[in-house]
Amino acid sequence: MKLPLFHGVLRKAALLLSLLSLAVASQSLVYGQVSAPAERLQLLNGLRVLLLSRPGDQDVLLKLRIHSGAAFDIAGKGGSLALLGDLLFPDPATREYFSEEMQGRLNVVTDYDSITISLQGRTREFEKIVEILRNALVTTQLTPENVRRARDGRTRIIKDTSISSSTLADRAIAARLFGDFPYGRPYAGTTESLERIERGDLMLARERFLNPNNSTLVIIGGVERGRASRALRQLLGGWRKSERVIPPTFQQPAVPDARILIMNAPAEQSAEIRLAVRGLARSDPDSQAAELLALVARKRWETLLPDLAHNPVFVRHDAFVLPGMFVMGATVDNLLAAKSLSTAQAVVKSLTSQPVAESELESARGQAIATLGKQLGTNDGVADAWLDVDTYSVQSGDERLRALAKISSSDLKRAANRLFWEVPLAAAVIGNSEVLKPQLERYGKIELFGELPAASNAKKDPATSKQQTKPTPKPE
Repeated sequence: MKLPLFHGVLRKAALLLSLLSLAVASQSLVYGQVSAPAERLQLLNGLRVLLLSRPGDQDVLLKLRIHSGAAFDIAGKGGSLALLGDLLFPDPATREYFSEEMQGRLNVVTDYDSITISLQGRTREFEKIVEILRNALVTTQLTPENVRRARDGRTRIIKDTSISSSTLADRAIAARLFGDFPYGRPYAGTTESLERIERGDLMLARERFLNPNNSTLVIIGGVERGRASRALRQLLGGWRKSERVIPPTFQQPAVPDARILIMNAPAEQSAEIRLAVRGLARSDPDSQAAELLALVARKRWETLLPDLAHNPVFVRHDAFVLPGMFVMGATVDNLLAAKSLSTAQAVVKSLTSQPVAESELESARGQAIATLGKQLGTNDGVADAWLDVDTYSVQSGDERLRALAKISSSDLKRAANRLFWEVPLAAAVIGNSEVLKPQLERYGKIELFGELPAASNAKKDPATSKQQTKPTPKPE
């Protein structure tokens, strides 16, 4: 009678052992041995520095993160922070120097929450790398010519890049869910929003956000503490500290429209479907449980609708500094769109009504551990994990691995109730509206993008009414 329980204990023990082995292995891939904790430094201007010295290494990686991103773009001027990131290194020769002379790389990535600068080169050129970084941060070349060139370049890329139906669907569901909230707009901006950005906007953003006490620098490579400390004090010590760091506080988005949004793409043979609810913040204790729920949801979706096995499909929990979204998406035949969407809705309901089985939990946890372990097997991944501690107030990489091993079915149940119980869903479908409309009308109210509703129907639309029903008690 106790044999199943015994086997369950063995499975958990084996999983924990594999977790610890993977954690050690991932660290060994990077350092050749289990790494010591990073050394911590802090300059007088507030710049936080984490240094992992690997004596003898011929290369060095510097990764600086500004803990403010596109969420702070001025309304109507989306892409301002991304454009500022482009202007940190406006001369193409600088990037060529890293790629050709130092056999390394230089790149800047801007997202909703941060601007991250990566510089990788030869250890012997460490001081030169820091000087290049210093020039970008302290003497940013925001000349009218540079601003115009960078804006034109980013606008040209957006125009020349073919935007896929998948990208349009991702943008549509974000806008549907968040409206005017920062996460509802593309962090890279649009051609229209970029045209509105002026040099003064970029100068103000640089003054407000590009400050040492709003930043963290990670150094990994063959540079010892004394050398690093001297170079940083000399070259970055004069980087001016901000009087205050602006917190990410925004007015919460309105309740999303309950109607299914249909965007017409008459030439498409397939449809892009998206279903989403608002998610959790990265710092939320249930954020990792939400990541596991996404893996469980995808498996259940594919099980309920086997046709999805032959199509691009995803379920993910996008977590940011502020609560993000839990989104399900797939590319399916137009004729299968309604069934795919209704099945996705059924999966969402099942996550609160059907407890996650132990086998589902173990499968999801194994995938999550493998993904995180792979990330921690690279210098970039380790640096990102350390930077995330400051950006999101989360655990370090190895602590996240240990936390994954401890997540239980009851933790997933609690996270599912928080995410899905009695909350509004947002849905968007891109495809041939003539095929999609009669299908989706059977599952609820729809909105055809660009079509104005009839005045007589507007008052009766339940999506705009405030009818209240007695809520069902939330499960524990």
